[in-house]
Amino acid sequence: MIVEPRVQGAAGIIVHPPGYLAGVAALCRRYDVLLICDEVATGFGRTGELFACQSEGVSPDLMTLAKGLSGGYLPLAATLTTEAIFEAFLDGPERTFFHGHSYTGNPLACAAGLASLRLFGERDLLAQVRARARRAQELLAQHLAPLEAVGDIRQCGLMIGVELVADRQTRRPFPPERRLGAAVCRAARARGVILRPLGDVVVLMPPLSITDDELAAIVDAVAHSIRTTV
Repeated sequence: MIVEPRVQGAAGIIVHPPGYLAGVAALCRRYDVLLICDEVATGFGRTGELFACQSEGVSPDLMTLAKGLSGGYLPLAATLTTEAIFEAFLDGPERTFFHGHSYTGNPLACAAGLASLRLFGERDLLAQVRARARRAQELLAQHLAPLEAVGDIRQCGLMIGVELVADRQTRRPFPPERRLGAAVCRAARARGVILRPLGDVVVLMPPLSITDDELAAIVDAVAHSIRTTV
């Protein structure tokens, strides 16, 4: 079973209901199915925990990491597994765990990764993320939720998806040919904010080091862009 814990990012920032991940893990254990958690997008503080799995007490059999591992400065990835899986590969005649990334152990990328990891302890980044997430929730409720074109706002930590709809009562989408999400992001760029759309979902995934003033500027730019584009 492969799952993005807590949030399906590329699907449009779809946030799992509470207890979903723990339920999936319990089913995997019951039926002896390996659980693989993809924490490439959700890991390293993005959801308010170091790893999203921790919020529901889940320890997967395999975990994939990247992006936040180096703070985004250099490409770096890692795959973690349990001792039991590692030892299973040692039972064969080769007695070797054949796994590795193409750029495994790149010293420059690893140095960036170590520097990024030190900041979590030195600056208490997880506490900052939780505080910024609460502030973002307030700003979104104040400036975006009242807009008629905003059908849903989904948030988990500093992963935010603003879904644009033609009718917020029925959640009827805009015609795909309008590419409204892309149009809103282009309008925001004119105000100095670079965002990406996932269809008609405007994605906000600011850096963990963002300030309250910067958050306010982003939300203001998105609100203005929606009002003038729709």
